[in-house]
Amino acid sequence: MRAPRPDAAAVDRFRELLRIPTISHADESATDGAAFDEFSAAVERLYPLLHAQLEREVVAGHSLLYRWRGRSEAGCLVLMAHIDVVPVVETDWQHPPFDADIVGEGEAAEIHARGAIDDKGSLVAILEAVEGLVASGFTPARDVYLAFGHNEETAGDGAQAIVALLRSRDVRPGLVLDEGGAVVEGAVPGVTVPTAMVGVAERGVMTLILTVREDGGHASTPPALPATARLARAIHRLHRRPFPPRITAPIRAMFATLAPHARRPLRLVFARMGAWGPVMARIFPRLGPELNAMVRTTAVVTELSGAPGENVLAATARAAVNVRLLTGDTVAGVTQRVRRAIGDDAVDIEVRHGSDPSPVSPWQGEPWRRIATAVSVAVGAEVVTTPYLQLGASDSRWFTALSAHVYRFTPFHLTRAERDALHSHDERIRISSWLRGIDFYRELLAAS
Repeated sequence: MRAPRPDAAAVDRFRELLRIPTISHADESATDGAAFDEFSAAVERLYPLLHAQLEREVVAGHSLLYRWRGRSEAGCLVLMAHIDVVPVVETDWQHPPFDADIVGEGEAAEIHARGAIDDKGSLVAILEAVEGLVASGFTPARDVYLAFGHNEETAGDGAQAIVALLRSRDVRPGLVLDEGGAVVEGAVPGVTVPTAMVGVAERGVMTLILTVREDGGHASTPPALPATARLARAIHRLHRRPFPPRITAPIRAMFATLAPHARRPLRLVFARMGAWGPVMARIFPRLGPELNAMVRTTAVVTELSGAPGENVLAATARAAVNVRLLTGDTVAGVTQRVRRAIGDDAVDIEVRHGSDPSPVSPWQGEPWRRIATAVSVAVGAEVVTTPYLQLGASDSRWFTALSAHVYRFTPFHLTRAERDALHSHDERIRISSWLRGIDFYRELLAAS
């Protein structure tokens, strides 16, 4: 059932919510809770029919959980998104990050704002789809839950609290959909058709802290191997010993799906990935960071700290290593391998936090077909829906405790430049692409 969509009004609502700076910080004391309260109040004001029909709960302070009662409770649908956005460096932006300026005209018109894609684009598209369907008198066949976490970019405990609440009520979703892959072109070598990359699993995530300690002292009389040099050697050893590449089941399925659409000779290679997998696993890391991340666990140093002054020896030198675990690896196994790669007992290795890769959801069956059908109807019949390994972590990993059908897909057609702007400056989305995202959620809901 289709409901009328007043495009200009929808865009105005989107821009209003983008202007609210719901920035989350790793140090939660720096997070402005008032912005999240303002966002929640604005959502309630802008979507009155949704709030009249659906039941709403505030979870863990600022996360939002809605229940839309359908004709059956069994096999419910959960649509996820997150309210928070990452911090900005305003001077890097061409347009103020929280002004939600419209740039360009017609099909090329874009909204520039932090959160335009990650992840208020999906959140507001979901709200628009539900509001329109409620206005048309639609009742879903199965219960629908909207789960909007407030700190996905940092702790993620908002989504964890929602999962705990649903588990206490014995809610077992038949389909969970969160942010993830998008509709892209040219992401896979030799494939030029647009592809909807639906994450059937995601890599695990962990942070390792490397620490070297010494007595310290004056920088004019350094020891033979200062703490900073020992730490630098450890980082260099880790960098020179990357994790071995391998083709996992989701990636093998992705290539099998895309093989008929690939140019020769890659068509034959993709179709026989079982035989060519070991060779291709060694080639892919040379073809760019995304393909490298698809076939191996990655580890990169993101933070460094040393002495408090330029003429002081560091008593403690420390590095944070962000690790993303490929399907099949574990936090314990990766930690052991890092320890072997560094090979220095004087470097302390601590797991600050970590979670193993998610289970793999099936890319066949009724839940998968519902997603693929919504893509075909709303985004384009020429779009090929394919399984994909989600490279980043999302709140969806917590929902695997409730459902075997957890998927990660952002229903927007995104260019390479638009994808590169995520977590960077000049984040933006084309209005035409965002409006088709509303159609996607409407189609998915209508099939629920």
